[in-house]
Amino acid sequence: MNIGKLAAATGVSAKMIRYYETVGLIPKAARTAAGYRDYSEHDVQTLRFIHRARDLGFSVEQMKALVLLWRNQNRSSADVKRLALEHIAELEEKAHKLKKMSSALMHLVDHCHGDARPKCPIISGLAEQREEL
Repeated sequence: MNIGKLAAATGVSAKMIRYYETVGLIPKAARTAAGYRDYSEHDVQTLRFIHRARDLGFSVEQMKALVLLWRNQNRSSADVKRLALEHIAELEEKAHKLKKMSSALMHLVDHCHGDARPKCPIISGLAEQREEL
């Protein structure tokens, strides 16, 4: 199947499919005599797996590890669980940072009158030298 059909079958755009090939997440596609990419049902399954992993926020490197584990029938589920737990910790850290950012911005918004006056705590707060969130 061509890249357009693969994209339709997996929900992964043709641009992302080419990117995944470039970074080695999926193998380079076979080529037809005319030079077009030619994908198999195995490629469909792999891209569906990758798409779901991406939906869960795994990085390209983490997805590479997951694909290798998925293909390895002798894998240890402990290895898969470890990778997932590491990712959960990263997600929780990001969520914590986002909450802090939201709270800091909400504080500035709460102190802004939002009227015609030029004084704006939001602008002043953004201009201040502060420690990182």
